[in-house]
Amino acid sequence: MRLGFDLSISQIQKLVMTPELIQAIQILQFNTQELESFIDEQLLVNPVLDTSTLTENSEKQQADESKQPENEEEKQYDENNLGEIDWKEYFKDYDDISYKQREYRDESKEMSYEQYVSNEITLSEHLLFQLQFSDDNKYIKKIGRYIVEALDSNGYLTVSIDEIAARFKVESQMVEEVLSVIQSFDPSGIAARNLQECLLLQMKHKRIEDKKLEKIISDHLHDIADNRLNNISKSLNISVEEVQSYADIIKKFEPKPGRQFSSNTDTKYIVPDVNLEKVGDKYIINVNDTTAPRLYINSYYRRMLVDSEKESQISKYLTGKLNSAMWLIKSIEQRRQTIYNVVKTIVDYQYGFFEHGKKYLVPMTLKQVAEEVGIHESTVSRAINGKYLQCGRGIFEIKFFFSSGVSYSHGQGVASESIKTMIKELVDGEDQKKPLSDQQITEMLNEKQIEISRRTIAKYREEMHIASSSKRRRY
Repeated sequence: MRLGFDLSISQIQKLVMTPELIQAIQILQFNTQELESFIDEQLLVNPVLDTSTLTENSEKQQADESKQPENEEEKQYDENNLGEIDWKEYFKDYDDISYKQREYRDESKEMSYEQYVSNEITLSEHLLFQLQFSDDNKYIKKIGRYIVEALDSNGYLTVSIDEIAARFKVESQMVEEVLSVIQSFDPSGIAARNLQECLLLQMKHKRIEDKKLEKIISDHLHDIADNRLNNISKSLNISVEEVQSYADIIKKFEPKPGRQFSSNTDTKYIVPDVNLEKVGDKYIINVNDTTAPRLYINSYYRRMLVDSEKESQISKYLTGKLNSAMWLIKSIEQRRQTIYNVVKTIVDYQYGFFEHGKKYLVPMTLKQVAEEVGIHESTVSRAINGKYLQCGRGIFEIKFFFSSGVSYSHGQGVASESIKTMIKELVDGEDQKKPLSDQQITEMLNEKQIEISRRTIAKYREEMHIASSSKRRRY
């Protein structure tokens, strides 16, 4: 056997991901906000790109360029100054990503009340405002401030009394006294250390004096949660109906008193990527690209490229930037067209949903849409990833329309969301003293020729956070 090195030529096929193709794939999976941010970045590094926001400046620039010199002296002066510009040095500025041409705006003309957002009061601010009027002792206020800042977003105390006492080098009794002052503040139940204490504080604030209710809160909250009212009835030697009335009072209390106040985290709003409107008997699809600026090729640099010598540094630089800009514009348009085609197929499949609601959703897969549009499943996945559709029935993530389901006895499918809607309607209309079991719901759906098992019913019920029949029962 001969060992050694040699050269051979062979033909193979392999997929090469060019930078342009990678960029097109990234742009496809961007949602509206991400696309807008990406375009802003490209405007910083590519001087050839122009936006509709600069249209007025461009028109003014074109008007200035169209003015002809009135005499030969002015013409000669312009040509001399044009030759003095160092274009090579000028274009170096664009290599720095931090460079940005800023447009002067008269902000006084753009101000309106719609641009201002109200500042919501946080839980800490609300409690500290009450603390400053509670006591003149600065040391007590210092401990009180620490307790307020140690509360979580739900209003519960996250540190122990001993930790606070050790930090301020005081007796635990003093910390308890300061904590009782904080617990007297609005909202009721604030600064509690557990759920029982939170409910007892609310009971005290409402001036409810009932030993039985206090006993139920202290010792039988788990029985209330599991609807085991008979255990409480035997323990307190009262009727089940009386326990039910106490349970109704407890359920009216607020288990998380701090959630009614705003948090320090930013509120995130959904900007729909697709708007669906019904005009007559047809649905009109509008891909939302109004938030992102429209891109154009700057006419000034286009003329500069035509007038410059092909072998010059200016021509080479502008040619590269022009190719990059054209590919970006093409990729954005391709993204818009792909999203449009995918959503159009979804509307055709789920026409019953848009007309009548969730009960008429049908099972749909990525493969079905991909075959209909004529693209790969991964492309469909990227086109719908993180994007939302707004229609007459609300705002839905586009993934919502892709769901599995079960079959009717005659073969036609029904989506899982449709099944969930049917289950909720049955539970809402049930006799609360004799709630429907999972087996009964299964039999009722089977009578409608929907083939589904009891285990699937239990799974869907738990996903909708509907309690079991034993916990829904009222006495």
